[in-house]
Amino acid sequence: MLKYQMLKIIPFQPENQAPVKSLILNGLEEHWGFLDESKNPDLDNIAVSYAEATFLVVWLDDEIVGTGAFIPRSESQVEIVRMSVKKELRRRGIGQQILSELCRRTAQDGYEEVILETTETWQDVIDFYLQYGFEITHYESGDVYFRLKLR
Repeated sequence: MLKYQMLKIIPFQPENQAPVKSLILNGLEEHWGFLDESKNPDLDNIAVSYAEATFLVVWLDDEIVGTGAFIPRSESQVEIVRMSVKKELRRRGIGQQILSELCRRTAQDGYEEVILETTETWQDVIDFYLQYGFEITHYESGDVYFRLKLR
């Protein structure tokens, strides 16, 4: 895992709307081979869509290279969403750092469990979450669901 000297993980700012949306949509297109923007209306106004969430943006020098967010689902549980790393920088530890920071903030905020889901055919993503310590809870409609107990 590479540690980048100039890597910063900071909260989303509305002025970063366009590059953050582009990064996430590019990642989805790479995984799916096509893009249906109508399936991602939450990305049209991230500040509003994630007003109750913690949405983090990763900067490498002066470029946005990753994202990740968590949404409270109950008093004890959050869901991680919108994890994305720029294609050219994957497998270099950035995703691990995003996930670690999200889990750190989740625990700091008093939550006890993290859940998330991904597409059943994205084995590299599934392996990533399993290596971090998440466990698979179930499969449904082509997706795989995970959880991680923090306490």
